[in-house]
Amino acid sequence: MTDIAHNNTVDRPSALSRISTTIARTLRKLADEPLGMFGFAILAILVLVAIFAPLIAPYDPARQALENALQPPSWTHLAGTDEFGRDIFSRLVYGTRITIQTVLSVSVIVGPIGLAIGVMAGFFGGRTDAILMRATDIVLSFPSLVLALAFAAAMGAGLGTAIIAISLTAWPPIARLARAEALVVRNTDYVAAARLYGASPLRILFLYIAPMCIPSVIVRLTLNMAGIILTAASLGFLGLGAQPPLPEWGAMISSGRKFMLDYWWVAVMPGIAILLTSLAFNIAGDTLRDLLDPRHARS
Repeated sequence: MTDIAHNNTVDRPSALSRISTTIARTLRKLADEPLGMFGFAILAILVLVAIFAPLIAPYDPARQALENALQPPSWTHLAGTDEFGRDIFSRLVYGTRITIQTVLSVSVIVGPIGLAIGVMAGFFGGRTDAILMRATDIVLSFPSLVLALAFAAAMGAGLGTAIIAISLTAWPPIARLARAEALVVRNTDYVAAARLYGASPLRILFLYIAPMCIPSVIVRLTLNMAGIILTAASLGFLGLGAQPPLPEWGAMISSGRKFMLDYWWVAVMPGIAILLTSLAFNIAGDTLRDLLDPRHARS
């Protein structure tokens, strides 16, 4: 029994060791990806802006000054002012907090749920696989934005509601990816050796298979973040996301669309913020995919 336990320890790859090795290799390769570095730099800037928003924003984002309403971009107001005289740049800075909070909250909810469902479906197979994947297919059969709108409308408007609504529609792609990874990993030699040494199914599932699926899930989550931002902005635009006076970018576009022809900056500035943030997440996701999955490497 001692020899078996020793061999099990030797043969089973350490999940933490593999993950740390993958991260180190990824950081080395990232230095050769200038476009990817640009995407990650933009994301780093967004995180810093969200953290230090009170120090960066020159004005209170909720303070109204009707005498300064609809002022064009200038040195005094870098992005102009809205119909209530509020500084748009300050509102964009504070809106970064809402965007980052939404993206991180949805990812924290969706990642573990999708990973657990996909890994269980791929590992156990049979009836478990059929039930879990049919539930996944049912959710995937509806457009994610339409389904999120339905959930948000049913639960009531608000930032928390938007996060839950997006999470309820964003887990199926993660589950399908985790299932595909689990189907490959469960047939590897070290998993077969773990079965031979008497490891329980739950031990194999959570210590041998699930950690090997995490890198692919992280890449998928990064690629999904742009979609999460657009869905959250759509909910805000329709009045089902963060409520005034919170400076949510989609809600800012909605309130500024009536001034689009004469005072373009009211709607265009938050639109540019959404565009740059979504682009940065897409670039970062593509770069991570190319670095972590050789099947998608650039030629």
